[in-house]
Amino acid sequence: MSTDFPEMRAVIAGGSSGIGFESARKLASLGTRSFALMSFNQVRLEAARDRLLTEYPDASVSAIQFDAMDPESVQTAIDKAASELGAIDTLIASISAPKFKPELLFRTPITDIPEMLLAQAVGPMLLSRAALDHMREQKSGSIITIASDAAKAATPGETVLGGAMAAIVMFTRSLALEAKRDGIRANSVTPSLLTGTPTTDRALSDGFSKKLFEKAAQLANLGVASAEDQAEIVAFLAGPASERITGQAISANGGISAF
Repeated sequence: MSTDFPEMRAVIAGGSSGIGFESARKLASLGTRSFALMSFNQVRLEAARDRLLTEYPDASVSAIQFDAMDPESVQTAIDKAASELGAIDTLIASISAPKFKPELLFRTPITDIPEMLLAQAVGPMLLSRAALDHMREQKSGSIITIASDAAKAATPGETVLGGAMAAIVMFTRSLALEAKRDGIRANSVTPSLLTGTPTTDRALSDGFSKKLFEKAAQLANLGVASAEDQAEIVAFLAGPASERITGQAISANGGISAF
């Protein structure tokens, strides 16, 4: 087993499934043994913790329930994670809003738009702010936000989603410039269509989003990417091999688009 990251203490928000959980598995395969998994759904969260411990029984894994849209809940959860782990070396903010699917703007209820923006964009910002105090104190840290290629490519049906994703990416880039003086790096991972995640499964269930994603899959000549593919990038950005990289938004999308 590789032991590239044996001392890393990783906090993974959205760690109960998808990119968040696969990132935990990847880091564990590289030697990380101290985790705090965070999610809103307590049942899924505990199941993810148990699964990770089954694969890596020598790991220490906390399961912390929180609400990514509630500043007080986020701060309390991050402080608890820092206390239990002793520090936060890596924060992975993988927040999704599966309630909402891609849709043309004229078909989007106007009353849904504020919640769509808040549910997608605010969580990574709150998490980063809460973790920043701990990382500044130790003069080191890596913050990795999960957005999507909708931040970079104008796509019909992703008008509001694209706005939210662009907000995450620009937030992360600006944070990178602010935090570098304290030895803290900040980068984004921006996947496109993914296989085998709850959000993708729901989007492919019916309607406009199904047509959109099926068309995108046809462009992925290198293969539709998976959550595991994104976890490879996350692990790289979390680790020492990327210690000079900050303010970047990296895509692994199988060739759906290029930037």
